[in-house]
Amino acid sequence: MNLIKYIDKLPLLPTVKPLYKKGDINYYEMKMNQFYTKMHSSLPDTLVWGFEGQYPGPTIEVKQFEKIQIKWMNELPPKHLFKVDKTIHGAEGDTPEVRTVVHVHGGITEADSDGYPDAWFTNGFKQVGPAFTREVYQYSNLHEATTLWYHDHTIGITRLNIYAGLAGFYLVRDKNELSLSLPKGKYEVPLMIQDRTFNPDGSLYYPEQPADAFEPTPKFFGDTIVVNGKVWPYLDVEPRRYRFRMLNGSNSRYYILKLDNGQPFIQIGNDGGFLEKPVIMNEILLGPAERADVIIDFADSQVNKIVLLNLAPEEYPREGEISIDTTGQIMQFRVTLPLMGKDVSQVPAKLRNVEYLKEEDAKINRVLTLVRSLDDMGRRIVLINNQRWDEPTTEKPKLGDTEIWTFINSSVSVHPIHLHLVNVQILDRQSYDQDLFLETGQIKLTSEKRPPAVNETGWKDTVNSNPGEILRIITRFEPYTGQYVFHCHILEHEDYEMMRPYEVVEQSRFLSRLKSFLLIKTNKDNKPT
Repeated sequence: MNLIKYIDKLPLLPTVKPLYKKGDINYYEMKMNQFYTKMHSSLPDTLVWGFEGQYPGPTIEVKQFEKIQIKWMNELPPKHLFKVDKTIHGAEGDTPEVRTVVHVHGGITEADSDGYPDAWFTNGFKQVGPAFTREVYQYSNLHEATTLWYHDHTIGITRLNIYAGLAGFYLVRDKNELSLSLPKGKYEVPLMIQDRTFNPDGSLYYPEQPADAFEPTPKFFGDTIVVNGKVWPYLDVEPRRYRFRMLNGSNSRYYILKLDNGQPFIQIGNDGGFLEKPVIMNEILLGPAERADVIIDFADSQVNKIVLLNLAPEEYPREGEISIDTTGQIMQFRVTLPLMGKDVSQVPAKLRNVEYLKEEDAKINRVLTLVRSLDDMGRRIVLINNQRWDEPTTEKPKLGDTEIWTFINSSVSVHPIHLHLVNVQILDRQSYDQDLFLETGQIKLTSEKRPPAVNETGWKDTVNSNPGEILRIITRFEPYTGQYVFHCHILEHEDYEMMRPYEVVEQSRFLSRLKSFLLIKTNKDNKPT
């Protein structure tokens, strides 16, 4: 569909307010509903799903350590916007086709409020999944300042529910952020970048996949870019610094972001929060679910119209044609507004201190292979350690332990790996002989270890595992025990078995008491007294 670019303004996402405060807890109710929205001036209204009648959903903004409760309420109709494939695990038989459960992506969340895929519920909680435990979720917001997002995580239909519109931003503030003098207020703009395809009547198109197809859920790539729910929008800006929180909210698409005037980004954060110090990036790679917190100084621009480009081919990292006239463009900035007062914002030389975990402190190195396989119908799928979702839990880290997780990617795709509960740090990547590994299972290294890219340092919650590479990450499993998940965040992969449960278990009683004693004897600088 040939839609004219840059004729609609970028929607600025509102922030939702709590219904009330009880003691020290702010209480929210977030309704999921179906409604029509105008996504482009030349399109008929589009039927979508969203939160509180908005797509994307309203932004939730909290302070560090602020306790909140959210009742996620399914008020959706019984029929899905898209055809539900009943051959996919979790969606079989008489399972209701419209089910929801919400996950705060990147959240440090107790297990029963994390949005476990089997904890789904229907309209009015009339039917619930086997892992359902509560109607009201609790969030303690232990993070430092960061850009999180909330989205559906229902077993078997996550790709459909997010594509329908069930996603929104979740921002955490802290005292350090307030001290940095970064652009704020109307000069701080979250950008949810997604790809969509439209039918002539304005409705969203998602392919119906026959049961005998080569792949059960092939990756989806839309032919149109949508930002904050609007097709190829523009934003009028002043000649000053702006802060943009960029999120790749697409099902499968990777983005390589670049400004067409050659101006660099000043990246100050990623999906784990602030970097230690700002980095200059001419291009920024964002896999599905990754975020980039950037400063753009429009006072430095020599032109008044700047296009945010996407230089990634569809099957990134494989080479392919870049559709410059369509998905190669994202949005436009227009430096047309007068400067409203002096720009007093700054780009500080130091953003925060990062505690880097040490390899020697790791209790275990778990090796996890991303492997091509076939399902029971002979269709091509990708699994983690050749295991399906419903097989017994094999990863059981102990509370407080540091572990290294090594991902050997023997598939042909890059996979954005996401662990619930924890943030991780990338240790390194290393190439190996993939053909030899597939034939014999032997690892023959073909390169030196490479450290993470400069904008991947510090904490992250989603990390890219490239084909033919070994990726090592390190994390500490705290502060909660319980059942969580890790998975590829290509939603079509996640929905079809590329997701596994893991369980954080209690330490032995002796070690638990010892750690409690050491915690009590620790001063505010985190050094034993």
